[in-house]
Amino acid sequence: MNPRIAVTGSTGHVGGEAARLLSDEGYEQKLIVRDPARAPELTGASVARAEYADRKAAVEALRGSEILFMVSGAEAEDRVDQHRTFIDAAVEAGVQHIIYTSFLAASPDATFTLGRDHWATEEYIRNSGLNYTFLRDNFYLDVLPLFAGDEGVLRGPAGNGRVSAVARTDVARTAVVVLKDPEAHSRRTYDLTGPEALSLGEVAATITRVTGRETRYEEETVEEAYASRAHYGAPGWQVDAWVSTYTAIASGKLERTTTAVRDLTGSEPIGLEELLRRS
Repeated sequence: MNPRIAVTGSTGHVGGEAARLLSDEGYEQKLIVRDPARAPELTGASVARAEYADRKAAVEALRGSEILFMVSGAEAEDRVDQHRTFIDAAVEAGVQHIIYTSFLAASPDATFTLGRDHWATEEYIRNSGLNYTFLRDNFYLDVLPLFAGDEGVLRGPAGNGRVSAVARTDVARTAVVVLKDPEAHSRRTYDLTGPEALSLGEVAATITRVTGRETRYEEETVEEAYASRAHYGAPGWQVDAWVSTYTAIASGKLERTTTAVRDLTGSEPIGLEELLRRS
């Protein structure tokens, strides 16, 4: 029998594609969403409403599920607390295995400040008594062109650092492989990257060449990065996350590439040029 699967994030990119792939392969699943009206209509999928921070609703939504695909929650100052509440609900509901989307360089002192949230969540899952699999994604390849904004300028303190960003579709494909046979991946951590590590200058040049949209990389100091983002009026934790996206690239810790996507899915991850041509 196929495992009873619950999927979060189905209204987003990674969770949504994972849910569609599971449906296409005939798997039944329960989609855990905040707004049922936005849930995709998929064969074999039921829908339950719950938010990560609402333990009672989450327990009811997760009850009867054995395997949980937990896409990390939206960026928030209390995101770790939300994650912990949802994990507690999963334990209470009888979930046996969590597949969690983490971050490549997750650690207590990660340069990318939100990488610390992922580490704290991993630790909580490790200590929950549940089986687990961690998919440590690098930054999403799909998002890099968005960094350029309307100006066509990638601006930040990334120096000459490189990033082996991974396409969201490759994260979803990998997640589905694990979801279909979770026992084979129990207590494993997979570092998911794209096929190559690019500097932001190379990212900008690729965007220009493939799309015809003139794009460039403009180096900032850390001080300049904070100053140039001050007008958004965002809270301090959010600005720290924005700036540390670039300093994490500069640190060199996001440069390495792995074969995990290929090893698990049987096909190579896509690179920036292919992604741009597809879109």
